Amino acid sequence: MIERRDALRGLAAAAGALALPSLAQSKAMPRLITISGAVTEVVYALGAEGQLVGTDTTSLYPPAAQKTAKVGYMRQLSAEGLLSLKPDAVIATTESGPPVVLDQLRSAGVKLALINADHSWGEVQQKVQAVGRAADRVAQAGELQRQLDAQWAETQARVATAAGSGKRKPRVLFVLSHSASPQVSGEKTAAHSVIGFAGGVNCLSGFQGYRPMTAEAMASAAPDVILSSNQSIEAHGGVERFWQRPELALTPAYAKRSLVTMDALLLLGFGPRLPAAVGQLHQQLQAT
Repeated sequence: MIERRDALRGLAAAAGALALPSLAQSKAMPRLITISGAVTEVVYALGAEGQLVGTDTTSLYPPAAQKTAKVGYMRQLSAEGLLSLKPDAVIATTESGPPVVLDQLRSAGVKLALINADHSWGEVQQKVQAVGRAADRVAQAGELQRQLDAQWAETQARVATAAGSGKRKPRVLFVLSHSASPQVSGEKTAAHSVIGFAGGVNCLSGFQGYRPMTAEAMASAAPDVILSSNQSIEAHGGVERFWQRPELALTPAYAKRSLVTMDALLLLGFGPRLPAAVGQLHQQLQAT
């Protein structure tokens, strides 16, 4: 009887010893905060969502990301709010801030990964690599990158084939209108890059960033197609209300009611869905 008791104790001790490394390993997985909807998408694509302790308010996809603890808008972060979640790493883009908050994170010993938001395919690659390193999932990130690179190559090949057909590239105007004052995109914007990737031409140049949409700008831009986000159209009260803006009546796009809309994060996020977004936009531009 004594020997049996001793044997059972030995088995229990052995089981406990085996369980301890597993518990330690789960506790050691880095706790992550993502500041960018696209970066959050990468976390989910890598199956690392269990490591997320917080995300910013642009993190809306997949829908499960909307249920995560929110740390505020990416440009208006608070060090106190971020640090209260005890992250091991914060993954953000160079569009995040203010800078003093990022400095406070570094001073607190939090690993900070900043991805350069240059609106290129390289930006997407950097997001995948940064999340892979921060989440301790480098191998999975490498496999995801190979899949995405293949998707991107296929999409760009389709765009190149269409360009070689001799058909004139459509002149596209991107309108951002989440408020009562619509703005149009110039160079060095996500919209400018996406239009080019999809085989169109941004009909506004000579300035960087966004400017107010004016009648003069619309008349000189002469877009064939208006590109906007679903959210912008909803903010206007629907498609018909959108077309009622007097500035748009001066454009060729107005005559044909040529409007393409897509989800803002899908279109402008520069995340793992970028190949699909560009492919979808290219198809719609070809149909105009």
